[in-house]
Amino acid sequence: MSTLFLTGGTSAREDAMRLFRAFKGWGCDKQAVIEILTHRDATQRAEIQREYYAMYSEDILRRLESELSGDLETAVLLWMPDPATRDAMIIKKALGNGLNYATEVNDLKCATEVICSRTPSQIQMVKQIYFSKYHVQLEHDIENHTSGDHKKLLLAYVSPPFEESLLVNKQIAESDAHALYKAGEKRFGTDEKTVIWIFTERSRAHLAEVATLYKNMYGNSLQKAVKKETSGLFEFALLTILQCAQNPAKYFAKLLHKAMKGLGTDEKTLTRVIVTRTEIDMQYIKAEYMKKYEKPLYDAVHSETSGNYRAFLLELLGPRI
Repeated sequence: MSTLFLTGGTSAREDAMRLFRAFKGWGCDKQAVIEILTHRDATQRAEIQREYYAMYSEDILRRLESELSGDLETAVLLWMPDPATRDAMIIKKALGNGLNYATEVNDLKCATEVICSRTPSQIQMVKQIYFSKYHVQLEHDIENHTSGDHKKLLLAYVSPPFEESLLVNKQIAESDAHALYKAGEKRFGTDEKTVIWIFTERSRAHLAEVATLYKNMYGNSLQKAVKKETSGLFEFALLTILQCAQNPAKYFAKLLHKAMKGLGTDEKTLTRVIVTRTEIDMQYIKAEYMKKYEKPLYDAVHSETSGNYRAFLLELLGPRI
């Protein structure tokens, strides 16, 4: 477990009392809220919610919603659930939006990122919570809110059988690399069915080996081949699966850099990635960010954010290095 979280000392009851005091009076003591919540893991946060309701007959999430605002409110409310519940909430919200074309595309990219960057065991947990929480199967919402090859890939990715073996059969990997070459660069047009099958049926370890062999056999990276042969949300989904098979920490480091690059900051992506990866692999992401951009992720976030929102994200990131 990360040193970010407390493993002893303060009880959930004491935390609930401190948060209640932070909410009292004129204005909310946001620093106290940040100090407490950013140093509690998912189990501890759930215990705080139960204790707070038992003591004050009030849902702490509703209280946080009323006391906070803006990017800080979004980040804190996203942080409160456990990782699988959070993923289910992000996917449901993203698939449920469709106010205009631009919003729909961005939200579908968000849903695709979350789905295609998760491991099979994580997907199984998300699916269970999704049905329990929303009384609809994840596949049903994917069917209704996506289309074309993008839909086919997502449906295949979230459907069993799920393969997570770390063992790789090199002969089969070579066969898959050849099949992908025949399905894409070797022919006019793309055999999407073959591409989808390999990208969704094979384990991460296997797909990473396929990518290595593809480069050795054909002199071009599988990533470049995907970019050349596909487009749009289908391309984005394939690249997410591939990059997370090879190095998920590097994938998220690049996503964070893109969110902070140029004029203005994409707070939605910045918040989502930091909050969802803090309890998973943030130390690896920080290392990959430093390696690729020669700047601590902490410094980048500090320069692109401000106020209590900045303080919250930096506390989640932990030490500068």
